[in-house]
Amino acid sequence: MSYKNKNLPFKTLHLETQMVRGGTIRSNFGETSEAIFLNSGFAYNSAEIAESRFNGEAPGYVYSRYLNPTLKMLEDKLALLEGIPAACVMASGMAAVFASIMCQVKSGDHFIASKVLFGSCFHIATKILPNYGIDVTLVDGPNEDAWKKAFKKNTKVVFIETPANPNLEIVDIKFVADLCKKHGAKLIVDNIFASPYSQKSFELGADIVVYSTTKHMDGQGRTLGGCVLGSEEFIKEILLPFHRHTGPALSPFNAWIILKSLETFAMRMERHCSNAQKIAEFLESHPKVKRVLYPTLKSHPQFDVAKKQMKNGGAMLAFEINGNKNETFAFMNHLQIIDISNNLGDAKSLITHPSTTTHSNIAREEQEKIGITESMCRLSVGLEHVDDLIADLNEALRLTPNA
Repeated sequence: MSYKNKNLPFKTLHLETQMVRGGTIRSNFGETSEAIFLNSGFAYNSAEIAESRFNGEAPGYVYSRYLNPTLKMLEDKLALLEGIPAACVMASGMAAVFASIMCQVKSGDHFIASKVLFGSCFHIATKILPNYGIDVTLVDGPNEDAWKKAFKKNTKVVFIETPANPNLEIVDIKFVADLCKKHGAKLIVDNIFASPYSQKSFELGADIVVYSTTKHMDGQGRTLGGCVLGSEEFIKEILLPFHRHTGPALSPFNAWIILKSLETFAMRMERHCSNAQKIAEFLESHPKVKRVLYPTLKSHPQFDVAKKQMKNGGAMLAFEINGNKNETFAFMNHLQIIDISNNLGDAKSLITHPSTTTHSNIAREEQEKIGITESMCRLSVGLEHVDDLIADLNEALRLTPNA
């Protein structure tokens, strides 16, 4: 026997309270911290009960590839975090992205995406989908006329990253959402860079939102995980059949780690975002920095859109130094506190060179077209004291020749 946490009015509670109290299922032992149900299968008291669970007539668990109590707690907490009815967690962020698209399209359909995408998302759009007979159009994200022209009669799914990886390009979610509704297409928003702390995509018209829980939700570089959120109808009737029969299941142990991390999510994100704003302002004023891309800097090309749809600028930024690839590498190698890593959303500040790491599968000429230069760095701002981070960046720039 198990019982739900106290019957609290979660929708009226603050985010911090939701993340500590929401989603908890307690067993008959009454544990305070959520339990890890580290099992693959479940037993039934009778063959009739087994039949009723498999045909959907009775509630309950049948197999951890389908659902598991620990996964269910995480899904309920993430749904609260996003303010949407339903969620489905998966083994990684890319599993979530792929499933959210493939469960909706078939050969002959049309798919639209913004041009600036994470390298693996770009690969799905340009390599995998065409192999399945799906027509693909890539759009200049900030260009409203390009969006209007991109839709076709057979457009089924639109996918955008905003802010985009790695150059933090901003797409007007409401504008694209309105176009999708007009043309009968579903809008998927990859909200990983912003996180639900900084941007509420469903409130702006998104139909589906995807996350890598590996990033700020875990927040400490320990687990892989992903999540798709949407209406109850979409999750149960469209996504779950694809998910259950293709198998991108999340480990209950990873789900438990993320559950515990979410208790401090709001507190951590407040520090992440505050640090990032101060670092962006510092870098923008530095003579060895060519440009800084951060949503709430007035110099950002889509500053007005960012102010309209984001609570703050988030924890990610990109910048270019005055130099070439060699000078950029030298700068990165001089950093003492900030680690060189292609991950993001960690308690530790992490820097990477997108052109040669996260986006290296994109041809150099294509990188240039979408603004990924050889002097661009992507910085995931961590929880260290901001003065130490600024001092580290300043010293590395000072030691970099010709920058």
